[in-house]
Amino acid sequence: MAPSTTSDAPFGRMLTAMVTPFTADGAVDYDGAARLATYLVDEQRHDGLVVSGTTGESPTTSDAEKEQLLRTVIDAVGDRACIVAGAGTNDTQHTLRLARAAEAAGADALLVVTPYYNKPPQEGLLRHFTAVADATGLPNMLYDIPGRTGVPIQTETLIRLAEHPRIVAVKDAKADLFASSHVMAATDLIFYSGDDALNLAWLSMGAAGFVSVVGHVVGAELHEMIDVYRAGDTGRALAIHRRLLPVVTAIMTRTQGAIAVKAALNLQGLIQGDTVRPPLAEASPEFAARLREDLMNGGVKMPEVTS
Repeated sequence: MAPSTTSDAPFGRMLTAMVTPFTADGAVDYDGAARLATYLVDEQRHDGLVVSGTTGESPTTSDAEKEQLLRTVIDAVGDRACIVAGAGTNDTQHTLRLARAAEAAGADALLVVTPYYNKPPQEGLLRHFTAVADATGLPNMLYDIPGRTGVPIQTETLIRLAEHPRIVAVKDAKADLFASSHVMAATDLIFYSGDDALNLAWLSMGAAGFVSVVGHVVGAELHEMIDVYRAGDTGRALAIHRRLLPVVTAIMTRTQGAIAVKAALNLQGLIQGDTVRPPLAEASPEFAARLREDLMNGGVKMPEVTS
């Protein structure tokens, strides 16, 4: 695992759920993925990357594509960043296969989302997450995002899951900081903000860092926010938070995250096009124009528009 990881931040502090670049015809752009991963780690100060998370359009990539993409990113930056493989599905057996394939490919850890759509009871969640943690020797980060899955991981369930030696962290996009405080007080689970709008709030509650989406374009600034907050300069952290409000608003509140981020990266010239797979749809020219303005208002340097 990457040297930037520590016992209180086992996956590093600044991570982003990386988009999966596609060619114009919808094929995975593996060379583009390697370039993007290198940019995020070497220029945007990422300690780690999540590959094939929701922002990576995992619902519409095949298992074979996920494995090749993971190997591509590991080859590009695995010697200097923690590579977390998204392995969660709403089918436990499928999730086990993805988890074992990720371990064989060389992933450092797994991100395992709550099974979606079928709305399992808490006992079902307990069995599902335990089975995945038992399936490999990799540390697991649970992904709690009931807005997408329909089911929260309840406090008592998290406390029980924390007893498993390989369930070590939670990416929280539930936005219930009070409930999560109870979990952190009762267990050794390490929390990461999975909601860019609440990044600073999560630091104040004891989170180790972020698994971000806006980190594609402002990763270095988010890393700085973490650094200065941990150094005790909360005023400077607040100033960064406020400066980035237009960026978070533009990417996280106006359309689906992968659509917005690909549009932003395309505007910056960091990926070739903003192709997404159905049922997603590419950003409109009007959205892209407003996005460019918002990014610039948030301090993001943009290439000049040529006529």
